[in-house]
Amino acid sequence: MPEPAGERHALTRRTLIAAAGATAAIGLAAGPARAGASADPFTLGIASGDPAPDGFVLWTRLATEPLADDGLGGMPARAVDVQWEVAEDERFARVVRRGSEQAAPELGHSVHVELAGLRPGREYFYRFRCGNHLSRTGRTRTAPAAGTLTSPLTMCLASCAAWEHGFYTAYRRIAEDDPDLVLHLGDYQYEFGHLGYPVLPGIARRVEGGETFTLADYRRRHAQTKTDPDLQLAHSVAPWLVVWDDHEVDNNWADEHHEFWGDTEEFLERRRAAFQAYYENMPLRRSSVPQGIDMQLYRRVRWGALANLHMLDTRQYRSDQACGGLLGPCGQESDPSRTLTGDEQESWLLEGFRESRARWDLIGQQVMMGRHDKLAGPLKVTDMDTWDGYTASRDRITRGWVEAGVRNPVVLTGDIHEHYANDLKLDYDDPDAPVVGAELVTTSVTSNGDSAGEDFGGDPENPHIRFHDTMRGYVRTRVTSTELKADFRVLPYVSRPYAPAETKASFVVSDRVPGLQEASTFAR
Repeated sequence: MPEPAGERHALTRRTLIAAAGATAAIGLAAGPARAGASADPFTLGIASGDPAPDGFVLWTRLATEPLADDGLGGMPARAVDVQWEVAEDERFARVVRRGSEQAAPELGHSVHVELAGLRPGREYFYRFRCGNHLSRTGRTRTAPAAGTLTSPLTMCLASCAAWEHGFYTAYRRIAEDDPDLVLHLGDYQYEFGHLGYPVLPGIARRVEGGETFTLADYRRRHAQTKTDPDLQLAHSVAPWLVVWDDHEVDNNWADEHHEFWGDTEEFLERRRAAFQAYYENMPLRRSSVPQGIDMQLYRRVRWGALANLHMLDTRQYRSDQACGGLLGPCGQESDPSRTLTGDEQESWLLEGFRESRARWDLIGQQVMMGRHDKLAGPLKVTDMDTWDGYTASRDRITRGWVEAGVRNPVVLTGDIHEHYANDLKLDYDDPDAPVVGAELVTTSVTSNGDSAGEDFGGDPENPHIRFHDTMRGYVRTRVTSTELKADFRVLPYVSRPYAPAETKASFVVSDRVPGLQEASTFAR
């Protein structure tokens, strides 16, 4: 199709490297092809993530047959050598690091290279080689040095990419925005089989296989997701920070509780398999290697003195949903013993607030924090899978940043398949209660399919909700020392590829001024 080729030219002007396949002709000297690599092993692309001032993670996963039934992607049942290079320029004339790793079947032939000792606040380029095959080239960057406040941060937020609901054009549009960082806030892939997710009038494309239960199932689903060229492009242009929501494992799971089955050995085995496949397919550090049914995912990334990014895990430690998972209220949702984060993660987050000296504290997490009353009238009807089902937990976190004197708290959220811009309060029942923070909720990449859109402000039941829209898309932000600017980007359709993106609404959070102000789109 003509669009990718044209965009490839445009993106090259912003130092993006040519798409997959073009780098295969670059003359990096290659040794003889090894067994298992006679066909292209880089069908799932490459990625980088978790930037630090002196390094980042580089990722790839080898698969000559991505949808092979055994989940091993057509690779042999033994380790395969993979070489990697990092350079200061896209032509690799100034290589600063190179090395070799073994892609082992025990980890799905994935490779996670943790780099350290690089220069802060720098753009780098990387690539992998296996046998006589060369991957595409990726661009990544290190975080600024501690104390650095001069460089702005352009960041895109994405969530919820159901394969059958549409094409991943939003990822291509993210790549065009030339971000410094991409946050994926959950539901990177879905566990349902063909027609298993709420059926739309027509499906855009078919997911392979049934519902995912085993390690092989989850590996195949991640592999199919990773074959998407727009997703591969977005991974190749910037480092990603990823956290999961529910569909990376199973709909509405909560700690060791299945949505319907409760606590069973079968669900724990499913959780174990899903966690391993998630690590294998994401640019995560060794600290996130699963340990049985547990996986360390919450973490903090510092972007100089400009921002702390607190990435939360609101699934693995949460209390089971109140009210049987139905809409509230039922009284359980306000129980102070209930938690969305678990005690240890909550303490870690509150300590991070107390220690923060950053201009902005950005909390990347999965489910809507601001209250959302779904019914007109005095009765508050809310969703028990969100922070509305854990109101004491929400109060402790919100009071935590207020009492710590956090300068500019902003919550970054996914999950709900709709755009929201929310002012955050300690008391949502008092219309005069002060605003103490802001929340940006990104809509889905594809989930729920095409939508003509719906936007509003001033809902009398939810006056703190400043904007709402039902179209697909993503959120683009630009963070400086004086303001955070957010553009709510939307696509007119996802049922076919290459939809254009436009900004539906823009908001600003000014330094030391909690809450949202409407704004015009920032210039690129």
